[in-house]
Amino acid sequence: MTAAPYRAGTIAVVGRPNVGKSTLINSLVGAKVSIVSPRPQTTRHRLLGIATFPEGQLMLVDTPGIHGNQKRAMNRYMNRAARGAVSDVDAAILMIEAGRWVEDDALAYSALKESGVPCVLVINKVDKIPDKTKLFPFIAEVTTGREFASVHLISAMKRKGTEVLVKDLIAMVPESDPHYGDDEITDKSQRFLAAELVREQLMLRLGDELPYSATVEIEKFEEDGALLRIAAVIWLERESQKPIVIGKGGERMKAISTGARLGMERLFDRKVFLETWCRVREGWSDDEAALSRFGYSE
Repeated sequence: MTAAPYRAGTIAVVGRPNVGKSTLINSLVGAKVSIVSPRPQTTRHRLLGIATFPEGQLMLVDTPGIHGNQKRAMNRYMNRAARGAVSDVDAAILMIEAGRWVEDDALAYSALKESGVPCVLVINKVDKIPDKTKLFPFIAEVTTGREFASVHLISAMKRKGTEVLVKDLIAMVPESDPHYGDDEITDKSQRFLAAELVREQLMLRLGDELPYSATVEIEKFEEDGALLRIAAVIWLERESQKPIVIGKGGERMKAISTGARLGMERLFDRKVFLETWCRVREGWSDDEAALSRFGYSE
């Protein structure tokens, strides 16, 4: 029998905040390329995760969640990044949460429909619904009047249902040689990934105390033999936020730094020496120039 031709192409992963887009991409790539936290809008940048299989290569575009709130420059940037991700792709995933369809889901679908790319509906977190028969009316409601190439029920966290999804996605991309080597997992630099790992710890450890008023800039990223020396600045919007991040006796900052360092060592597979500081730039998240400086650009 003739072997099936190899395929390679780009898939945009679109949806409202916190439905599991980054978790799915990390699962398919087999490495942590996109940070994850329970906080909505954890993903702020468009990021490419490269998932390579024997049958083909999927370049998965992780996007900020599409949402209706556009009050600040940061929110507007994230919506532009998410909508821009569906241009020049071969297909797209609309990811939603099992049993829940809200206005922002409809907004994400509209963005995909306008793009004209083939779209797969992925219903995530099905493991949270013990009686799967309850999903039948939900699927009927969501798909009525909307066009999807296929529908997949998955648990990205538990990696269930993803094998069939990968098969369908590979069939949707063109015949092509791989665009990246087998060992490549993202288009982002190690410097970018280091900043994101620090920001992930902020999201995980500060919760609602400092929801979206912090960003991270890497000031130094140097190789010193087998060691990586990294210096990270946590930028805040007000002086009053510094004690929240630093914590009593510096305990919280130490925990943030330790968590980020361990994440870097796992991802980069080498020892890391990490230094972190807090600085303030008033209103950076609503300042287009500051956003550009901190890497929030199309």
